[in-house]
Formats: sequence, C-alpha cells, structure tokens
Amino acid sequence: MKLAILYLTRGGQRLAKDLAQRITGAEVFSEVSSKNIPKNIPKNIPAATGLSKLIEKNWNKYDGFVFIMAAGIVVRSIAPHIRDKRTDPAVVVVDEKGRFAISLLSGHLGGANDLARQVADALGGQAVITTASDTLGLTALDTWAKKQGLIAENPETLTKASAVMVNTGRIRVYSPGYTGELPADFIITNEAAEANLIISNQTASSNGTEWPAEAAILRPKNLVVGLGCNRGTPASEIYEALLEILSKYNLSRLSIRNLASIDLKSDEPGLLELAEENGWKIRFYSKNELNMVPGVSRSEAVLKATGAVAVAEPAALLSAGTKTLLVGKMKWKNVTIAIAQSKITFKAD
Repeated sequence: MKLAILYLTRGGQRLAKDLAQRITGAEVFSEVSSKNIPKNIPKNIPAATGLSKLIEKNWNKYDGFVFIMAAGIVVRSIAPHIRDKRTDPAVVVVDEKGRFAISLLSGHLGGANDLARQVADALGGQAVITTASDTLGLTALDTWAKKQGLIAENPETLTKASAVMVNTGRIRVYSPGYTGELPADFIITNEAAEANLIISNQTASSNGTEWPAEAAILRPKNLVVGLGCNRGTPASEIYEALLEILSKYNLSRLSIRNLASIDLKSDEPGLLELAEENGWKIRFYSKNELNMVPGVSRSEAVLKATGAVAVAEPAALLSAGTKTLLVGKMKWKNVTIAIAQSKITFKAD
C-alpha cells in the first residue's frame, strides 16, 4: 500500500516520523511551516501549506492516508473528494498520543480496517473498527469477494446481502460447480431461489429461469473465449458475435477472463481493439501448440489458411487449462468463437 502520513502539530510530527520508520513505503507530509520543523527531522519531509490543498493534490496518488489529528478536521477536509467505496483510498485517523487508530473510510475494499490494525500494532495502540461485520465477527462480503477475484453484478444487491449477514449471522449461498473452502457463515443451498448470494458465470439456471432479482450475484472470472476471424474483421462484428453466443448460452460478459487465438492474429486490428476496449488480455498460440490439442472440430479451410487444424476451440482449451469445452465453436461469416471454463477454487481467508 502506498501510504501518506499527514499531521498538523509538533506532537503529530514526532509520531508521524516514528510511524514512517515502522511502515515500509510510508511518506510523511507536513502541514507545519518548514521554519518550525525541528533540526533533527530529516530534510526530505515535504512541507505543505493548507491541508485541503494537500489532500486535493494527492487524493488519487495514494492507496491510504493516515491523519494524525482530530477526526472532525479530517472529515471536513476529505469530504469534497469522497466518491465511491470501491475507489476511495483507505483513511485512518490517529490521535497525537498514538492510543487509537480509527478506520474512517473504505474499511473493507480500501483496506482501512487492516491499515488501522497495522498502525495500532506499530504504535502500541488500539485499532477502532466500526464496520458491522468486523465487530460481529462475520465475513465481510465485499472483502471476501475481492480476495476471490469475484465481480459484483450489482453492488447495491451485495450491500443488501451484507445486511442479511449482519442481521441473521449467516447467508444462503448458491454456487454450483465450484469447490474450495467457504466461510463458516455461508450456508450452501441447492436452490437458487432460496439464495441470498449466487456465485456463477451464468445469467440463468439450467432450465432458463432467471436468477432471483433480490439475490446478490458474484461473477467469477473464469470464461476463456477462443476466437478466429477473417483478416480485416472489425471489432464491432466480433463483439456482436460474442454477445450472441453469450446470450444463447446464458453466460455473463463479466465472467470473461481473457481471449485466445492463433499467433497469426497477434496484429489483427479488430481483435486488438476489442480486447483493449473491454480490458481483456489475449493469449496467442502457435499452430503447433493448437495442433497438439485433441478432440477439437477440424476445419480444412482453417488448416489451409493457418496451418492449424482449428483455432477457436484449441485456443480456448489451452488458455483455460481444461480438456472440455463449455461451448463448442459457433461460426458466423467472418468470426468463429468457442468458450472454455477454467477451474475456480475458493481460497480460505
């Protein structure tokens, strides 16, 4: 965590210096005029005039802030910059004696709760954590999801599911096909309709029934899209084909981990544009690697053009690290797509 430590008084200055020596990568900022900095304080501590200006300048440059000052001053100073708990930095407030480290903002996703504990340990003080799940000893859903690499379909429903957890001490979870250790307060159900939380790359059940609207849905990043296309195929055409196959098989776009293709397509403009626009990586394979994959649908036309017996299916299988396709290849005029699913195993906290 890239950390900034800010203070206002000489007492805070001494504590900031001590804390910076105990936490790797911490940088100390001063609201004290440089002429008032004691001679024994290193010269590389930057001075600043105006706490609000300093925060405005650095708010998006640091993962976390430790303020050694009154909580009220901090609240007023950071208020104009607060946007979203998924993007706001961690904020911890410490008193001048170092007795309390208060997690003030972005406790879970931003890491302020963990930062408060780290600061308290370094100073011999006490961390003050007020998030309900932590005080009750329950799993923080947003933090757990982040550690597992899961994406919330709708953050608002995840907040509602968290409320169920806090109010009842447990949550009903539907997660077909996934293995690993789940938290003790997760109660597995075999019926999606009974679940407060659904973990799936699908957008509907096997019989086509939509997931319950009130359930929170977490998407694993475990779909690999194997792609072949004719030269000059625009990104829009490839994307249209991709959306069609996802819709047909009730698969979520949010679960796409990466694309895969033959190395002859490593300079294909439409494919590269599609990946860049959606933040997807592309894994390219040589014809020899693709030809080593058994059980794929051969194409003489593809073999003649590329030297590989197939592209979409073997590329998807290789990248996903599996031997079974989730969706066999579908062909359009200029695009061929197949989808494989990588294995997901939940990790214990």
